[in-house]
Amino acid sequence: MLFDTHTHVNFAAFKDDRDEVIKRALAENTWLINVGTQADTSKTAVDLAAKYPEGVYAAIGLHPVHTWQQMLDEEESHFKTREEHFDTTLYQSMITDKVVAVGECGLDYFRLREDNKEKAIELQKQAFVAQINFAKKHKLSLVVHCRDAYDDLLEVLKSEYAGMPAVIHSFTDTWETAKKFLDQGYYIALNGILTFDKSGRLAEVVKSAPFDRILTETDAPYLTPPPHRGKRNEPAYVRYVAIKIAEIKGLDTEEVMKQTFENACRLFNIKAF
Repeated sequence: MLFDTHTHVNFAAFKDDRDEVIKRALAENTWLINVGTQADTSKTAVDLAAKYPEGVYAAIGLHPVHTWQQMLDEEESHFKTREEHFDTTLYQSMITDKVVAVGECGLDYFRLREDNKEKAIELQKQAFVAQINFAKKHKLSLVVHCRDAYDDLLEVLKSEYAGMPAVIHSFTDTWETAKKFLDQGYYIALNGILTFDKSGRLAEVVKSAPFDRILTETDAPYLTPPPHRGKRNEPAYVRYVAIKIAEIKGLDTEEVMKQTFENACRLFNIKAF
């Protein structure tokens, strides 16, 4: 069994073949969590989870880049985001037994402009803390996004979320930074970046991190691993992340698949069988 703990089949990139993509993953013994980034994508994630009796779950939340209006240039996409605030009443109405986490939420300083930097950071932190409180209230794990803001993120988590369950999604920093999060009891999630990272930093993270605190993800439709690089990513491709982890740790791929699946079920309180 495999677990894609962070995917976006709820995004427009899959509007024409969502069910086919999900069925393909399930047929390959891959479970998945569709992660919301705004109210609408969160609702789509919840609706998709409801269609499948097993193996498909949802996370609901507000991504930091959607806390103010801006143009976004991402791999395979270019769009203008609208400003949104975290509406606790709205998100509470989405909670079902298939909702296993809040997120993705966090901090993203990558696109900050000097003319609105302080305001943007404040909006992000307000939304992040609101979602932390929401996760604590509803006893849900936290799916955390971070880009160019690891120090500030760790400070907020230590202050507002110490000892609570969380995963640092799409981790891309050093082992020194990873250790700070692991020391707080959090999980580290790795995706296709691991398969084409030339810096060696993520390989060091994989070598050094406790095996029971590593998760696999795709972040589909983005970050497609070889041999599908250049095409749309999808949950079934999470196996290439597991294969790379096995290669780095010198383990059998089946062992990595089993352990990371168990790690995901533990963090998200999912009863597998």
